[in-house]
Amino acid sequence: MRLRTCFDVHAPSGAFLRWARNRARTRLKPRVQVLGLLAAALSAQMAPQLTVVPPPTVKVKKGATETITVRAMLPPGFHANSNTPTDAYLIPLTLKWTGGPLEAGEITYPKGTMEKYSFSDKPLSVVTGQFEITTKFRVPAGAPQGPAAENGTIRYQACNDRMCFAPKTLPVSLALNIE
Repeated sequence: MRLRTCFDVHAPSGAFLRWARNRARTRLKPRVQVLGLLAAALSAQMAPQLTVVPPPTVKVKKGATETITVRAMLPPGFHANSNTPTDAYLIPLTLKWTGGPLEAGEITYPKGTMEKYSFSDKPLSVVTGQFEITTKFRVPAGAPQGPAAENGTIRYQACNDRMCFAPKTLPVSLALNIE
């Protein structure tokens, strides 16, 4: 015969433990999801956004070469690495043309300025404020006449004087009228 102890009388049953775990899981899961969404929204608001201003519709002639400028701007107090960063691990500013009727040629980036930040031992080559990126395009003789678009992406990593944010890739689109 087995003696009963206080633990036998008050010990929760297996069914009760399963119920308690399930209740805790179902009540906490939505709260954890909401906290995750709030954290993502907050970090997205804190991360600076590069503003890209494409030119108005560009008229291009078949068989010609055209230089087109894309203007961009970072908010005050933020910088991005230039297209020639000082260290290999830094993410460069890049513009890639991914589709459209034109043939992209030489891309000219803004000259980076050397600036010293507290998180780096040496000065970094960065762009700040407003800057321009130009591309020389060739318009093929066989390009279809009329409205078209040249699409691409700008990749950058914005930083302030204390930290860097996750790299971002923004779409860029040029409105064209091929004559």
